[in-house]
Amino acid sequence: MTGVLGAIADDFTGATDVAVAFRRGGLRTLLFFGVPPETEVAPPHDAIVIALKSRAIPAADAVALSVDALRRLRNRNAEQIYFKFCSTFDSTPRGNIGPVLDALSQASPPGSVLMTPSSPEHGRTQYQGHLFVGDTLLAESPMRDHPATPMTDSHLPRLLRAQTTTPVSLVTHDVVRNGETALREAVADASGYVLVDALTEDDLRLLGRVAVDSPLIAGAAGLAAGLAAARTSTAAPTPETPAPTGPAVVLSGSCSARTLEQVAVMLRLGRPAYRLDPVTTPDPDALAASALAWYDSLDAVGPLIYSSSSPADLQHTQRELGVARSAEILEKATGIIAVGLAGRGVRRLVAAGGETSGAVVTALDVRGGVIGAEAAPGVPWIHPVDERHPALLLKSGNFGEPGLLATASGS
Repeated sequence: MTGVLGAIADDFTGATDVAVAFRRGGLRTLLFFGVPPETEVAPPHDAIVIALKSRAIPAADAVALSVDALRRLRNRNAEQIYFKFCSTFDSTPRGNIGPVLDALSQASPPGSVLMTPSSPEHGRTQYQGHLFVGDTLLAESPMRDHPATPMTDSHLPRLLRAQTTTPVSLVTHDVVRNGETALREAVADASGYVLVDALTEDDLRLLGRVAVDSPLIAGAAGLAAGLAAARTSTAAPTPETPAPTGPAVVLSGSCSARTLEQVAVMLRLGRPAYRLDPVTTPDPDALAASALAWYDSLDAVGPLIYSSSSPADLQHTQRELGVARSAEILEKATGIIAVGLAGRGVRRLVAAGGETSGAVVTALDVRGGVIGAEAAPGVPWIHPVDERHPALLLKSGNFGEPGLLATASGS
């Protein structure tokens, strides 16, 4: 398929991850935060990624946003659509992966939808239909304790069947090992949503070749990279944008195990740190004002402002305030802080967590940007088109080595 490749991502960090995958494959890629207006001027491109905040909202709202994004991509001549969901299949029995897939399928040419969350680069693999995080089954990984979408089952066909009435098929790794012809036949014989095992980057490149002419594909960044490798860019890749410089601040809201490690590294290094406590200060304006006043008192490199907490502390906060209210307070406060930091001359903002990243981008009104150098696999610097905005590093909760936040915010 030679037309434009359009991607719809269910959160902002996932969007940057898939945009990097396309970019690495030589596709000229545009990234928009939210559905761009019809009048948005776009340079020449091979792929467009639209970042939504649709992973944890009500399913009907996620469907509406995704269908709107699909219409906009179609209007921009996207012939192939990639629905990007998290490599840990974050969802509930009500969605939102299944309902969004249903809506996109109904609006696409008929045919089965090849999909996999496998992304070996990030330690995610699918085998016999089960999702592994490293060497651990999903349901036995830290994702079991995720505050919004606890994953207590590792069997992907069972998880997806709970969210949709569309048939769900499984193609196991023994078929994938038999090569392209066998895989094409298995996918052609299946109907509905076809989950395919993948353990290696070679497996994903094979899946990309099989899916290269499909109107709708779904998965994480691993399959996106395989698809990009199967397509031919119509222009030479643009030069790599250098890493940004200038004052930096880390804003961390993710409570994932890896982000907690990264926060701990910053604390051990003695970086100035301010913890946002919505129980003590449940007013987001007051919470943000206190954090900014603390920042104004500093004369140090790469401080940390964070609400990331252990599962026990998070449960305490949610008992005191409720899940929705605690999240609302922290997201609003984070957005206010981001605007305040930008106004104070901060030129690099590192955001840890999908909801935190969404709050930062939304508050700053960053509509899109150029994908720059990667600070970690799948975690690129984003240089907003409007140069008044700081450069952004939007890190998914589980991504990056333990020292990433400290390194990215260093001098």
